[in-house]
Amino acid sequence: MLFNQTFRNLGRTREIIQVLIKYGFEDVITNSTLRNFVPESGRVTWVRQERPVFEYTRWERIRMVVEELGPTFVKLAQILSNRPDLLPEPLIKEFEKLQDKVPPFSYAKAKQIVESETGKRLDEMFDYFSEKPLASASIGQVHRAKLKDGTEVVVKVQRPDVKETVERDLAILKEAVSRADRYLKRQGLLNAEDVVRAFDRSMTKELDYRNEARNIERFRNMYKDYDTFYIPKVYREFSTERILIIEYVSGCKISDVAQLKAWGLNPKKVVENGMHIYLTMIFEFGHFHADPHPGNVLVDRKGIINLLDFGMVGRLETQEKYAFAGIFICMARQDAKGMAANMRKLAIEDNISDMRAFTNDLSELIEDYSTLDVSESSMADMTAALQKIMFDYEMKVPGSIFLIFRALAILEGIGKTMHPDFKTYEFMKPYGARLVKERLKPENILDEVSQRYYQLSAFFGNLPVEIKSLLQKAERGKLHFEVELQGYGYLLKKMDSITNRMSITLIICALIIGASITMTVPFPAEWMSPYGMPLVSVAALWAAGGLFLILVYSIIRRRKYK
Repeated sequence: MLFNQTFRNLGRTREIIQVLIKYGFEDVITNSTLRNFVPESGRVTWVRQERPVFEYTRWERIRMVVEELGPTFVKLAQILSNRPDLLPEPLIKEFEKLQDKVPPFSYAKAKQIVESETGKRLDEMFDYFSEKPLASASIGQVHRAKLKDGTEVVVKVQRPDVKETVERDLAILKEAVSRADRYLKRQGLLNAEDVVRAFDRSMTKELDYRNEARNIERFRNMYKDYDTFYIPKVYREFSTERILIIEYVSGCKISDVAQLKAWGLNPKKVVENGMHIYLTMIFEFGHFHADPHPGNVLVDRKGIINLLDFGMVGRLETQEKYAFAGIFICMARQDAKGMAANMRKLAIEDNISDMRAFTNDLSELIEDYSTLDVSESSMADMTAALQKIMFDYEMKVPGSIFLIFRALAILEGIGKTMHPDFKTYEFMKPYGARLVKERLKPENILDEVSQRYYQLSAFFGNLPVEIKSLLQKAERGKLHFEVELQGYGYLLKKMDSITNRMSITLIICALIIGASITMTVPFPAEWMSPYGMPLVSVAALWAAGGLFLILVYSIIRRRKYK
């Protein structure tokens, strides 16, 4: 079974590697064991849009590779575009250009999937089911329909075989990253395997529409008492792993100013309501919609905001909410030390060796953005500067933080087109201040003290057991330490190359010496060549000559690619 799976993946692995080579990433292949999958004849110069690939920047070529490899890799790059703590800014900007350019699949296949998932014929479930999809993406597409009771719905249908394709690509990604891990670390991507594992979990959830159904129900329950905000109902009784049926809602995009005015709505008021709803998600509930672009935020004739597509949601723990709010409160107070302390609380890990330099960098950020007026200020610019500091100090923070930054930048872009005085930061201040005050309530302080007590209690309770386990392993000689030496990869590779050349040289010498010795031995006439030398000597000299040519070629080729 494992052999069959490996054999099936081999063709796709070769395809991925050929695309990498096509766009000039031979160094990724030649510096890892991936080179074993591709013959040298495949390493040629290619062009893209009538231009040699090397005329494009390295970051552009990475984007081109992702585009050509298809939906799974596009999805990974889109997720990574929200993680400036992992990738450099130029690559983030290239990944932001990526879109799901996937044509819709046929109505016949959509019908077949719905019927196989529900066990019912389409006409038994629906009075109407549109043959033309409303939208199409890498994982699935959406059709409009009407249930037998007359309810207007949309049906999200997963693409045929997409699960198998994604699982195959994920298996290849894991293998490729493990093979190229040392090279990727030298390029600054220190936790590539962690990224792929997180992406694997994310894609596994997205491939099961029941997760999105649970997200919808959670948000509907949180906002059940809001009269200016509505989340369409999900029909769990009809939904499965591969299909999702949701109530249809009508309206215009929140950015459609002309239509809002035609309905007699005030665009400024609509934007303010939308921002307050989103900040409530972050600072009160800790669960938020991670992709609030205009297509997912509709406004109906009554001014009620409808939020769609809960495939990607973010979550903040209580302590993360406090630290996140503290960063912006300290920024408003121009307190760089407090901002630094809250950023370290938010970080899972960091590489801050000089706290004074870190604080000075934050102080410069505060000076740059605290004095700007509405027309000059930008949440996107400010968060980009903050993200650069995180990247420079290798701060690993919860992925939800970058989803919030991205969402706030999207909302700010919408707001500024509709609200001349819109300033995202001003909307955030009251929510952050409220959260800081909430943290200082006696019951919350007591709760935090209790958590610290239980953590310390657990630590000291487990410490004797852990020490005993270590001593037992040491006594049995089973205590092992794993040490990873950085920077020796190139030296070992060079030594391996030198050893191989020396081995070939010694073999050549041995063949020449052996041929010379055999020439002194009298052989019968039938063992002699037309050149007057024994056939054994001729064969040895030919072999030595062949190995000599191989040795010279490898040296020339090494110099050429150095």
